[in-house]
Amino acid sequence: MKIELKEITIKELTKNYEDNEEAGVFGYDGKLDIRPPYQREFIYKGNQRDAVINTIIKSFPLNVLYWAVHEDGNYEIIDGQQRTISISQYVNGVFSFNDRYFHNLQEDEKNQILDYKLMVYLCSGTDSEKLEWFKIINIAGEKLTEQELRNAVYSGSWVSDVKRYFSKNSCPAYGIGSDYLKGSPTRQDYLQTAIKWISEDNIEQYMAKHQHDKNASALWRYFQD
Repeated sequence: MKIELKEITIKELTKNYEDNEEAGVFGYDGKLDIRPPYQREFIYKGNQRDAVINTIIKSFPLNVLYWAVHEDGNYEIIDGQQRTISISQYVNGVFSFNDRYFHNLQEDEKNQILDYKLMVYLCSGTDSEKLEWFKIINIAGEKLTEQELRNAVYSGSWVSDVKRYFSKNSCPAYGIGSDYLKGSPTRQDYLQTAIKWISEDNIEQYMAKHQHDKNASALWRYFQD
C-alpha cells in the first residue's frame, strides 16, 4: 500500500457537504465518501463532538485522518469518520458549541476554523489492503463490534442496502422490534440478530453468500414475518 501525507483545510473538507440517509455522506466537494459501507454509523456523543470543535477553535492538532484513494481520483474515509462528520455538521449549522452556531461567529472566527489544516494520509492499494488497514488503525480507537468487522469483511451492495433497515437510529427494524431486540442499531446489534435468526447462527456464511446481492429485501421480509 502506498501512503502519502497531505494537508486539507476545513473549508476544502466541508465544501458541498451532503448527509443523505439513502445516498450516503459526502464532503470535499463530492469527492470524499465519508461513510463507506464498512464504516460504523455516527456514534459520537455530544461531549466528544464538542471536544473536536474545541480542539479546532484553540488551534490544537487533531489526530491524523486516513483516506483511501480510488482509481477515479475520488476518496473514501478509512479512519476519522466521526471527527469529519462533527466538523462538517458544525460548519453547516447542525449543532452549536458554547451556545454559538457557526453562523453566529465573527468573520475572523469563522476564517480561523475554515483555514484550520487537517493532516490526511492518502492510502492507495487494493480493496483487501484498505479493509485490513481499516481494521488495524481502528484497534487503537473505540473497539469495533463483531458485526461492524463483518460489515468490513463483506462490504458491498448488500451491506449498503441492509443498513437502511437495521443500522440507523429510528430505522424500520427499531420501529418493529425495539421491545424485544437488545443492543443498539447503530452498533449493528439489530443487524447481527436478524442475520443470526435467518442463518441459524451461520452469520459469516450468510453474508458471504449475499455479499454482492443488489439489495437485502429477503432479510427484511424475513424479519417482518
